[in-house]
Amino acid sequence: MIILPISLTIAAGAALLNLWLSVRVGRVRTKEKLFIGDGGNEALTRRMRAHSNFVENTAFVLILLALVELGLGSSLWLWAVGALNLVGRILHALGMDGMMWGRMAGTIITMLTQLGLAITALFIVYATPVSFTSTKIVETETEVVAPR
Repeated sequence: MIILPISLTIAAGAALLNLWLSVRVGRVRTKEKLFIGDGGNEALTRRMRAHSNFVENTAFVLILLALVELGLGSSLWLWAVGALNLVGRILHALGMDGMMWGRMAGTIITMLTQLGLAITALFIVYATPVSFTSTKIVETETEVVAPR
């Protein structure tokens, strides 16, 4: 059994963030009695976009994180990248509520995380020496000698 502790931990954190973002949308929906769409409500639109943006970006990060962890193994820098991405997603969500520097910081962190993991993934593929071996099969004839 292969266990990827970094990927599993960051995926669990991402799931918890997803729930938090869902609850934030739900609170505005309940308060404003808007159960379908956004009704033109800016606060609801912002929270919905924060949640959608999280979903749009997190899948790529989690897939890349798991594959890089499979390729290179667990490491402190990979823990840092995963944790930083979660912090970036929180900042982005808070930024969508008006803390504009958080939105910008979260966006930059997310983009750099994806870019760094993508470059690392490509590095793993193209910098890892691969050797191909072939086996030549030679047919031989053996002479069967009958016992005398």
